[in-house]
Amino acid sequence: MEFKGVMGGLYRISEWIMRLSVINLLWMLCSIPVFFFLFMGLVSQTPDALKATLPILAILAPFTLFPATTAMFAVARKWVTGEEDVPLLKTFFRGYKENYLQSMLGGIFFVLIFVIIAVNYFFYLKQGSSLKVLAVLFIAFTVIMIIALFNFFSIIVHLHMKIFQIVKNSILITIGNPINSIVLLICNGVIVYICLTKFNFFLVVFFMGAIVATFSFWQFNRSFTKLQTKQQELEEKEQQRLAEAAAAEEGNDDTSERVDNDSTISLHKKDENDKTRD
Repeated sequence: MEFKGVMGGLYRISEWIMRLSVINLLWMLCSIPVFFFLFMGLVSQTPDALKATLPILAILAPFTLFPATTAMFAVARKWVTGEEDVPLLKTFFRGYKENYLQSMLGGIFFVLIFVIIAVNYFFYLKQGSSLKVLAVLFIAFTVIMIIALFNFFSIIVHLHMKIFQIVKNSILITIGNPINSIVLLICNGVIVYICLTKFNFFLVVFFMGAIVATFSFWQFNRSFTKLQTKQQELEEKEQQRLAEAAAAEEGNDDTSERVDNDSTISLHKKDENDKTRD
């Protein structure tokens, strides 16, 4: 039965509330160790207790939080690409299983990078005024890596690549599209801020992660589609240029037609099924 008008709008809103809350709860359940120690550190009375939990979080995150986040992005990918009615549990755990190894390896890489950044930041912060400037550079590097992390999750669920290529392209996309990267960071920052400060427990548990994942993949897919369109246009122009050059060089219709066909085959794009996951 399909509702129309106001009832139809309310039905769709309630449907999306259910989808977001289910995926967010699954994300948190699959990351229980990380959220448990994070909660214990936040409610502790001393800063030293929070610092003591950071190494534990760094060890646990690649094996729990990163695979769970990838699974959440896998569901968000389905929503953004038009498959709104996919089975939530099946899609989530399928994404968790299929991408676990790459998520774990990527998680280890990003955790190590953030640890290195933190160590260098506090080291240069304690130095003289001339070296303190370097601490600002590490802050900028942290921002870049945070944005790259969002792109990492989007790429891993959308493209068939090796882990090195995924990490490399996530960083290159972040640096190569500064406007989109800034928009992604600001919007996700606003979402997290609202969830943590307004009705914090309710929004964090039921919506925060799912909304961030959905927006992040939407932003990535938007940029990726534009990139694909530009690439296709460049390939078509290059194909046309080669055909015209061959026709001018040979000077007869039969030869130019043969060269045009050959150029079409050699410049044919790979099937999208070899690039994107079903």
